[in-house]
Amino acid sequence: MKILLANDDGIHAPGILAMRKALVQLGEVLVVAPATEQSGVGHSITYLSPLTCKEVFDGEVFRGWAVDGSPADSVKLGVSELAGGKVDLIVSGINGGLNAGINVLYSGTVAAAIEGAFFRIPSIAVSLEFDPHADFDAAAEIAVSIIRQILMHQGTASELYNINIPTAATAAYRAGTMPEVHCVPMGVERYGDHYIKRQDPKGRNYYWSTNDPPPKPTEHETDLNALFAGFVTVTPLQFDMTKQSLLDRMSQWELNLNYKPEGSRLL
Repeated sequence: MKILLANDDGIHAPGILAMRKALVQLGEVLVVAPATEQSGVGHSITYLSPLTCKEVFDGEVFRGWAVDGSPADSVKLGVSELAGGKVDLIVSGINGGLNAGINVLYSGTVAAAIEGAFFRIPSIAVSLEFDPHADFDAAAEIAVSIIRQILMHQGTASELYNINIPTAATAAYRAGTMPEVHCVPMGVERYGDHYIKRQDPKGRNYYWSTNDPPPKPTEHETDLNALFAGFVTVTPLQFDMTKQSLLDRMSQWELNLNYKPEGSRLL
């Protein structure tokens, strides 16, 4: 099995180093990752300027390709040009920080996995709760165990998954207690819309985004409250954003440009 490994924290990040070391249990690993940190860039791609990349070595050992672009660029270029053949699996991570709830939509880590899914390749994003002493090696072992089981259940189906690992889970794993794994939907509650307003030395206003307020709790389990409880979460994702139920209803609307409103305007 040929595995393309990417991330958004950059090719020198500890998470991708730990993930590569663990993934060799499953097959040949090719690292194609951004040259510098690209957190929060979402699914941006480079197309108005040339995309450059270079080989990176640890002494005489080839580490991978450093791409002067986004996480999605890295996967696109890796699959199309650098892999030199068929890629069987895309893994993105391990990200230093959870990518759960609506943060999935901002995440460069998840975007790299989505790019892999565009190619109809099984793709998995992996993220670990931020901690100054984050145990990436334990998280990588947890992730590989889950990835192995996903592949066992789905075979070569080109599905997309998002794995999140809380600090409590890596601590339990190190202590010899296997943390629970919950398959859950992503939370869609809004959060992080508060800004601190300040002024720079020239008197100009600037705004510093915070993570407050936290998302509102829900009665049903999501990735957010499962992670808060210390569980590892796995969420199946899709990139087709069509709201099919509404589209089905819209087929009865008979929209056309000959429509003439009766009475007062609605808007």
